[in-house]
Amino acid sequence: MNKQVKFCGLLALASLFIQPVLRAQSTPKEALLILAKKDQTLAIVDPATLKVLKRVPVGNDPHEVIASTDGKTAYVSNYGGGAYNTLAVVDLIAQKPLPSIDLGPLRGPHGLTFVDSKTWFTAEAAKVIGRYDPATNKVDWVLGTGQNRTHMIYVSPDLQRIITSNVSSATVSIIEKTTGGPPGGRMGPPGGDWNETVIPVGGGSEGFDISPDGKELWVANAQDGTVSIIDIAAKKVTQTLQANVRGANRLKFTLDGKLVFISSLGQPDVTALDAATRKEIKRIPVGHGAAGILMQPDGTRAYVACSPDNYVTVIDLKSLQVTGHIDAGHEPDGLAWAVQR
Repeated sequence: MNKQVKFCGLLALASLFIQPVLRAQSTPKEALLILAKKDQTLAIVDPATLKVLKRVPVGNDPHEVIASTDGKTAYVSNYGGGAYNTLAVVDLIAQKPLPSIDLGPLRGPHGLTFVDSKTWFTAEAAKVIGRYDPATNKVDWVLGTGQNRTHMIYVSPDLQRIITSNVSSATVSIIEKTTGGPPGGRMGPPGGDWNETVIPVGGGSEGFDISPDGKELWVANAQDGTVSIIDIAAKKVTQTLQANVRGANRLKFTLDGKLVFISSLGQPDVTALDAATRKEIKRIPVGHGAAGILMQPDGTRAYVACSPDNYVTVIDLKSLQVTGHIDAGHEPDGLAWAVQR
């Protein structure tokens, strides 16, 4: 009997050490998500410690990731330049893969966003944008762009405007809802129509972002090394900046709208521009090239995926200095933020 009591005591003592470890590995309320293309994994990272809590398999050639509004699910595009036609799905709470979404003929999914409880995506090989409804497990809406390599996507919160970059066509599409749609102005069947304005920009137009005031669209042109600034209301380019950002991959505004960050796969630094003066203020050394950029929701830090160096760089937005690195796996690219609600 004494042996049994002693054994139970040891088990209780062991549980005191094991339980905190298990709790520490659970997904925090706010989590950083990082794709590693070569490893084919999604890393769930605690932004407080910059430590990877779990790496979840996400299938072939993952490029972009987005989290659902409730922060419980992540969606990943399996790109392959048109070879693949699936979106990988990850349960962020259980930290495990869920069944992938078969997009059928909509090949080459890339850009992603999550709006109105649905996942929106581009499909390059099909030259379309589409919408997946998790509630029905169906792609319930598709629209052709008529442009080559429709790559990244933005959908306005009111569902009235969609913007895409079209890499090989060197254009941006501004697609707007017309009158005569369903009640409440909601998209999709039945009813409704769209007007697409195709705006020529620079060669290799890929990464873009909208200014926080919603007035301007900035587009990084990888082949030209320029940045096109578009007046969204007028739907035209008002200025082209000679920014020397050849190989530009992504462009992001800081949340206060004061700075614009541009990453480049062909340069060792991230370029920071003053949004008001349109002038370069700093080049921040990060490694041997950079891809995805993500701004932390509290506006204190930026995260930059340094694909050739296999890490994500952390940049303090006050000092514009590198303050840390995250072991992201091989060839990190797409980044997202998940907040549990």
